[in-house]
Amino acid sequence: MNPIEHLVTSGTFSLDGGAWDVDNNVWLIGDDREVLVLDPAHDAKAIAEQVGDRRVVAIVCTHGHDDHIGQAPVLADTFGAPILLHPDEAPLWALTHPDRRPDGELRDGEVLTAGGIDLRAFVTPGHSPGSTSLYAPELKTVFTGDTLFRGGPGATGRSFSSFGTIIASIRDTLLTLPEDTAVRTGHGESTTIGAEAPHLAKWLARGY
Repeated sequence: MNPIEHLVTSGTFSLDGGAWDVDNNVWLIGDDREVLVLDPAHDAKAIAEQVGDRRVVAIVCTHGHDDHIGQAPVLADTFGAPILLHPDEAPLWALTHPDRRPDGELRDGEVLTAGGIDLRAFVTPGHSPGSTSLYAPELKTVFTGDTLFRGGPGATGRSFSSFGTIIASIRDTLLTLPEDTAVRTGHGESTTIGAEAPHLAKWLARGY
């Protein structure tokens, strides 16, 4: 079985009084016995069907925007799994789930394991205050949420975001990974660290 499974779910992202149609990448990492669910977006039924009868180690959210956390509580209840989120995402989480908190805090350097695969959490703020990427060295893969996409950094034009901070996160953390590291994103197509380095260089040349 492929240690990385991918679903695309569709719905809306809402913040600052606006709403946008979005397609989200949902990632399952593990084996045929247990998985970690990353960014449970929009369609709990489809995600649950993909999990099947496997044990869910954790429901992990890279950040607190509603399109990445919307189905976390129902899936956590379905599988008896904890929801993990960086504590700096609490204000965003509360906008969607005011009556429920995550079950645990996702901290920088923390290692999660599912199906024998280790994933190390790297806090990569900017898109939001506690945005977190997960790096699986064995798989030569980093899951970046909405911090790094094919073609450049994630959006920073809304509340709780900072363009300078996201550029620093990409420069100081993500681009230190090997160039052949696959970048699995929160939306859209995957890329590699090596492919994205030139895009960051353009921003750095402008003084960021």
